[in-house]
Amino acid sequence: MKLFKVLKFIYNHPFNADNKLGSLWRFAKWQINCRLNPYPVVYPFTEHSKFIIRKGLTGATGNIYCGLMEFEDMGFLLHFLRPKDLFVDIGANVGSYTILASAEIFADTIAIEPIPSTYQNLKSNILINDIQDKVKAYNIGLGSNKGKLNFTKSLDTINHVVSNGNANTIEVEVNTLDNILQQVEVPVLIKIDVEGFETEVLHGAENTLANPELKAIIIELNGSGNRYGYNEEEIHQKLLLLDFRPYGYNPKERKLTERKSFNNLNTIYIRNKEFVENRINTSRKIKIGNTQKTI
Repeated sequence: MKLFKVLKFIYNHPFNADNKLGSLWRFAKWQINCRLNPYPVVYPFTEHSKFIIRKGLTGATGNIYCGLMEFEDMGFLLHFLRPKDLFVDIGANVGSYTILASAEIFADTIAIEPIPSTYQNLKSNILINDIQDKVKAYNIGLGSNKGKLNFTKSLDTINHVVSNGNANTIEVEVNTLDNILQQVEVPVLIKIDVEGFETEVLHGAENTLANPELKAIIIELNGSGNRYGYNEEEIHQKLLLLDFRPYGYNPKERKLTERKSFNNLNTIYIRNKEFVENRINTSRKIKIGNTQKTI
């Protein structure tokens, strides 16, 4: 069933619309490679970026099969950001968004990744792209207060905060986003993917959220907050009060479409739509991977 879901995702992915069989062939080639080659592979991501891929990194292998795994959100980042902007990648994992922001667009990035083994993969991707001067990476978690929390450590892209520690968890230093950003400029874009802990992260980011220089937030609201007793509708209402509105984005048409509420995957919240649309419409074309496709 899991394999079927993966193949269905690849087959129906927007980037693969004109070559569905080719996308399935890329999947098959990677599966064969995993069995024959135990070593990491450096794979082209966009024209100016690349990433290190190895077996088990599900958050990165999707970019092999689909060009940009999270097509709407990654496409939005590529079209919206500009050189020297500040982007904050919360829950950076191995750094897909960080790489796109700093290696392709040449923006500055603050990347937050709490799991030490994943953080090392993030650091490797920063090094392979030679963007050490553009990225400041923190091996911490974010929350509403400074302290320590237990995280799962073996669930790849879905590692998350847990109440009690055990052999499959790790204790991690935690800070607030407002504390981290005290000595730097305000970001224009934040991505938050923290597997249900979004409410706590936003509680620790009140000053950042209130600053009008922050124009967009990509946030995952998929019901995972229920595990901590949080209602994600409250996040939606909080962002509305701060003049953000939820949008979907079509990178092929460069078109924003306002939504009534958040999606069950990532949602893009935008403040000052006119500013954002102007950037989207005037950004350069981005070449994806080793294909001839651009967005």
